Amino acid sequence: MAGHSKWAQIKHKKAHTDAKKGKIFTKIVKEISVAARLGGGDPENNPRLRSAIEKAKEVNMPSDNIKRAIMKGTGELPGTTYEEIIYEGYGPGGVAILIETLTDNKNRTVSEIRHILSKNGGNLGETGCVSWIFEKKGYILVEKTKVDEDTLMSIVLDAGADDMKNDPNEDNYEIITSPENLNKVKEAIERQNIPISLSEITMLPKSYVTIEGSTADQMVRLVDALEDNDDVQNVYANFDIPEEAMALK
Repeated sequence: MAGHSKWAQIKHKKAHTDAKKGKIFTKIVKEISVAARLGGGDPENNPRLRSAIEKAKEVNMPSDNIKRAIMKGTGELPGTTYEEIIYEGYGPGGVAILIETLTDNKNRTVSEIRHILSKNGGNLGETGCVSWIFEKKGYILVEKTKVDEDTLMSIVLDAGADDMKNDPNEDNYEIITSPENLNKVKEAIERQNIPISLSEITMLPKSYVTIEGSTADQMVRLVDALEDNDDVQNVYANFDIPEEAMALK
């Protein structure tokens, strides 16, 4: 995973910090509305909506906010219609970047993203220039102190996981699933009363670019600036950087 575990956890902790500012609420409300519009308002039959509601609950979003967002998506309440657009580009050191957005004004969004990239040593690319480097996967982290490797591996593989990794330099086991099997694997772990540190649908790189020093610092600042944009939902990049550079987050 080349640092994906640490980076995923840093972003997860940052979401809780951003919740205090209300910024993460805005992004999750957009995601809930779009998920409900595309797949209906019943989370049992809409995995994307179910995932968005779980994120909302993780950051203690009030249930009324969640309900209103669903109703806006299904058209029961008036609301803004957001368009999903994925931008592709490069960061410092040739790092590949995928940027998922939900926007009501794509001209504004592309202009802002282009500005953020150019200001931080990156550039916007053509559609398809880096998407082939990433795979959509379910991703689960479980702390190594909570369960032994053999027990967890037996549980997750029986439940349909694709793989489980145990990097000796990491504090967590990394479990990889297909997007469709994420909830099934997660529920199998939870039935054994094993706590989960992180569970999400993500885009995992097939290969990584190692960057260090000022390039790594600049890359972290770029990702931070992109994630701070109101229209940006997720940022994925294939960098491998030293832990101290990640700590800048």
